Amino acid sequence: MTGSEPEVAIRDRHPDEIDARADALRALAASGVPFLVAGAYAFFEYTGIFRDTKDLDVFLRERDLEDAFRALEDAGFRTELLDPGWIGKAYRGEYFVDLIFSSGNGVAVVDDLWFEHARPARVMGVDILLAPPEEIIWSKAFVLERERYDGADVNHLLRARAEELDWDRLLFRFDRYWEVLLSHLLLFRFAYPGERSKVPDRVLQTLLPRVEDELGADHPRALCRGILMSRVQYRHDLDQLGYEDGRAWDEAERAGGAERNGARERDLPAGGGR
Repeated sequence: MTGSEPEVAIRDRHPDEIDARADALRALAASGVPFLVAGAYAFFEYTGIFRDTKDLDVFLRERDLEDAFRALEDAGFRTELLDPGWIGKAYRGEYFVDLIFSSGNGVAVVDDLWFEHARPARVMGVDILLAPPEEIIWSKAFVLERERYDGADVNHLLRARAEELDWDRLLFRFDRYWEVLLSHLLLFRFAYPGERSKVPDRVLQTLLPRVEDELGADHPRALCRGILMSRVQYRHDLDQLGYEDGRAWDEAERAGGAERNGARERDLPAGGGR
């Protein structure tokens, strides 16, 4: 990271905390475990917006988690699988590193494409790979809790990077969640009306007809898919109003689709799809 703001972050953080993060990066880099840096560090690199952070976000494939745990344990960290669906942690005293292999809702799973499109950078003196902005947008788009809302992050990433994003890959990523992408694009147009053209017209021309196709047509099941965006805010709908759990339904649908389509992910064009 470069620039005055990260220097302020280092100055204002306890040296032990900075050392813990740097040691974690060095241990992972030396181990050969494939990993990506995201969170505040990637956000600064992509947007120029500094956000002080209490942790380090490392993204990796689930299959590499145990190897990452071993590398960090050898470097003096204590590790824990915090949630078997998406996150582990490595602690050194009061400081910690998040090891993330999926979004909390199980949608944005870290797969090979994250690594194929990663970008080189240097963080705390360690050469690393940053998570791609497309995949960061994909994972952040579903973080819409009452106490944490990442929609502004999505807007800032679009403002800074929309003209270079691989929009074919973003459309592919959102696929069955296209309304979520469309909602963020409409909010971006509202937030930055003078920069609407940064998002290619063809993206909205792809998404808006889907709205028209579904006008006046309800889904045949009484689903609440809000649970994919907030674990808490839609519990009333499931527990008291009798809605079907849209996340459970979605997971079953995705599992069925994976069985039917096999290597569908590898059918994605190589990139450059602005």
